Amino acid sequence: MNAIYLDCFAGISGNMLLGAFLQAGVPELYLRTELSKLSVADEFQLIITKVNKNGIEALYVEVDLLQNHPETVTLNHHHNHVHSHEPVKGHLHRTMADIRRLIETSILELSVKKTSILIFETLAQAEGKVHGKPADEVHFHEVGAIDSIVDIVGTAICLHYLQIEKIFVSKLNVGGGFVKCAHGLMPVPAPATAELLQNIAFYGGTVEKELVTPTGAAVIKALADVDSTDLPDGFKHTMVAYGAGTWDLVIPNVLRMYIGHIESADKKSKKILMETNIDDLSPQIYEYVFEGLFKAGARDVWITPIMMKKSRPAQILSVLVDDTYVKACQELIFKETSTIGLRIHEVERIEAKRTLASVLTSYGEISCKISYYGDTVSNISAEYEDCKRLALQYAVPLKVIQQAALQMAHTLYCKEKKEIGCGKRK
Repeated sequence: MNAIYLDCFAGISGNMLLGAFLQAGVPELYLRTELSKLSVADEFQLIITKVNKNGIEALYVEVDLLQNHPETVTLNHHHNHVHSHEPVKGHLHRTMADIRRLIETSILELSVKKTSILIFETLAQAEGKVHGKPADEVHFHEVGAIDSIVDIVGTAICLHYLQIEKIFVSKLNVGGGFVKCAHGLMPVPAPATAELLQNIAFYGGTVEKELVTPTGAAVIKALADVDSTDLPDGFKHTMVAYGAGTWDLVIPNVLRMYIGHIESADKKSKKILMETNIDDLSPQIYEYVFEGLFKAGARDVWITPIMMKKSRPAQILSVLVDDTYVKACQELIFKETSTIGLRIHEVERIEAKRTLASVLTSYGEISCKISYYGDTVSNISAEYEDCKRLALQYAVPLKVIQQAALQMAHTLYCKEKKEIGCGKRK
């Protein structure tokens, strides 16, 4: 499993990520070519330079807006690219709906589109909560600007190129002091960043700067495994890369990225199983409870029909969760259901390794999940939403789309034998 570990001793931002990815081996031409697939490609250019931060050579990526577009008015990119939260005069405000449309109508790889939209939606939810608006209606300032679109989509492009399947992250140094926002001075971390850092380990340093930006926090919130801040068991790195931030600080203002892989031993982990018997809750409420539990950090949620005393039909509500999120899930269950007690057990879970891959069928591109037990393919499943979208688009049965995706995935990933469970990883 290809993986990266982000050492955020000086925080994290979008351009720091891009600089680290480029130093890690993503070709500059590849990144530029893929970004040119965006409809806003004529509004910016990338400036990539080698810099030295306290003795560490790193790459600094700057998004330079071209002079014939309104977003360039009064914007000093060198100082405000990463850290300014002020709206820019003449700035083209974009909503989440605008950004989703911009990405979906591009000819980027499907996995790049999905990753980009996931990061932006994570950010939109945080901004919406801060401003008291639905996520799709939030008018982004710095987040909707071209440079942040480039940072987020560029990150997704680089992850796709390196075929990164897992992201791990250290404890985040958020910095300190205050940052100037549209509504005045705000404490570091900024409101949207603070919202995104829920259930993520961070600390404030002696540096009086904003070190973790909303974009950097959104990438971690949306994509990283934050169960632990330690290097994962079995992780071996083959390269270390550095992406530079804007500031010159008493510490090196760089993001350190370890690029490597996790050994192929099947993953074992300790999980908490929470269960309760419920016989007096309206069935309509379960969907609401499920959504809340997943937002609170649950790994899986399900119900099992049972018969209780006096022949009353009931349900067992089961929640599988990491120890970190037990309290949040526990509070939600007591708040939103009629239960008066919970059973809590520690269980061991063995997980097959999983990777995502896109296959091109005659109907279009479909994302598939490839699962491995040891080095053998154990299961292939087609992404339901992709199949549903194409079934509606072409007015054909959903199962026909699913079968086409699975047939193509079998051809690509199980070439040696005809059955699942027989294909060795290449």
